[in-house]
Amino acid sequence: MPTDVEEWKEEVYGTDIRAHMERFAEEGWEAIPDDEHDAWFERFKWYGLYHQRAGQESYFMMRIGTPNGVLEPGQLRTIGEVAKEYSQGPVENPEFGNGWADFTTRQSIQLHWIRIEDMPEIWDTLNENGLETIQACGDSWRNIVGCPVAGKDKHEHVDALDTIHELHDTFKGNDDHSNLPRKWKVSVTGCDEGCGQGDINDLAFEPARKEIDGETVEGYNVRVGGGLARNEPRFARNIDVFVRTERAADVAGGLSALFRDHGDRENRYNARIKFLVDEWGPEKVRETLQDDYVDFELETAGEDMREGYSYNAGTKEGHADHVGVHEQQDGNYYVGLNVLVGRMGADEVIELADLAEEYGSGEARLTQRQNVILTDVPESELDDLLDEPLLEHYSPDPSPLMRGSIACTGTEFCSLSIIETKNRQVRYARWLKENVDLPDDVDDFHIHLSGCTASCAQPQIADVSLRGMKTRKDGEPVEAMDIGLGGGLGENPNFADWVTERVPADEVPGAIRNLVDNYADAREDGETFREFVVDRDEEELADLVEPEETDYDDPYMHNTKRTWYPYAEDDDLDESPAPKSVVDDGSAPADD
Repeated sequence: MPTDVEEWKEEVYGTDIRAHMERFAEEGWEAIPDDEHDAWFERFKWYGLYHQRAGQESYFMMRIGTPNGVLEPGQLRTIGEVAKEYSQGPVENPEFGNGWADFTTRQSIQLHWIRIEDMPEIWDTLNENGLETIQACGDSWRNIVGCPVAGKDKHEHVDALDTIHELHDTFKGNDDHSNLPRKWKVSVTGCDEGCGQGDINDLAFEPARKEIDGETVEGYNVRVGGGLARNEPRFARNIDVFVRTERAADVAGGLSALFRDHGDRENRYNARIKFLVDEWGPEKVRETLQDDYVDFELETAGEDMREGYSYNAGTKEGHADHVGVHEQQDGNYYVGLNVLVGRMGADEVIELADLAEEYGSGEARLTQRQNVILTDVPESELDDLLDEPLLEHYSPDPSPLMRGSIACTGTEFCSLSIIETKNRQVRYARWLKENVDLPDDVDDFHIHLSGCTASCAQPQIADVSLRGMKTRKDGEPVEAMDIGLGGGLGENPNFADWVTERVPADEVPGAIRNLVDNYADAREDGETFREFVVDRDEEELADLVEPEETDYDDPYMHNTKRTWYPYAEDDDLDESPAPKSVVDDGSAPADD
């Protein structure tokens, strides 16, 4: 039997949703029938709108898709202005105030506290500036990710940006690919550092070359079925296909259609292509693609060009996070800025747009590490840009314990999250910077905090993985975390091993400090953290963690899911600003 979601989609889905959303906007929130909330909220996702958690009825998160994270001149300013005007909540966040943008792990932007009544005006503003929310969520093609400096990077073999634009233009709003069994995440990487994270995507195009008819052809190898969600992570698997750049859209469309036709529509948990690859095997995926979905002979896989793969690979050199000052192909520079947990105030977004226009081309780019890049800066302008006061806070040269911090949305807005995340990770990072001494030769250290098992913060590929849980301390329920170690991508990718469970949140910084101290004492000369972890079993690693109370203060320890907002003084659901009685609508998480 098809799921409820499949039945809702059968009634209304795709571009047809827009007219209904505009009607609700005109008539107001209360025009959405109470008994149809689940159905409409599921459909709204196709246009980038997620309803927020219980107690925040009538408020939505809006996601804006930016292919490969590219914000063309003027678009960063538009984001800041929309955030300033429309993303204002009834209560200020204690760390970030009111009105801000979240940069995500899929190179998108999320705004919160959005009202359905404002969506037509927001759409008009975005569309006038070349931005859109179409298929930013929902069961369809999500924002296509890749190396954030594609087309400018000195390390690339293929200009993946051309491919990404072609895929975006071909499949966004395409009726044949608008209703898939679940989300469809695509990565296209043209550089040798692998920062497109193809390992963890449903479909990955990765740089390759192949001798064909005596000619060296550059293009992509194809892998399928990666993903981190829940407790079923998979690395994408090689289906032995090399594709020329001019045929990438044909192969991508074939695989998307294969998933559309054969993915599980009776069980949403299993409705990801990684489970279909589990069931069929890569060989059958390739065979079915060849027989039923493309009309040309597929080439076998070519030579993998990712030899310099460094994104969280445990290597001793190279920063695939793109933070810092780097030379472009054309002799200009790009400057990557660390945006702690990806959140930036609306006024600061506008100020950053000013800097992009004053010192560069006006273009900005977003990374999968929740950071932002200013491109096309002439060498003569670098010193003045680096002296700007805004860069004291959003640094191009942050502590490794700051630059490696990622956090998901958490209980602030997400109905599935178990704990508070973004404010807490900010506090963690600041405390760790002041109280933890990494070995001098370690300048990459990744700490990812996810509020639940949905993996929006990608914890399984971090040096230190944090996953939200609950426990009791001194007889009281408190927020806690499982701690995992040793995840990462690269030549030998591996998911983190969860070595310690349910550590009270205020003991996590001490656990990390003890872990780093133990690593520094026990490591062999020059041994990376990844190497150190791989050489030890889970019992040894658990002994190295040592949770401990410190002078770190955690004001969110006793948050509960029964509050309408973790930071409100009135912390009861009855105090919610929602216009109707509070109903737990069971919304899905705002995961990327």
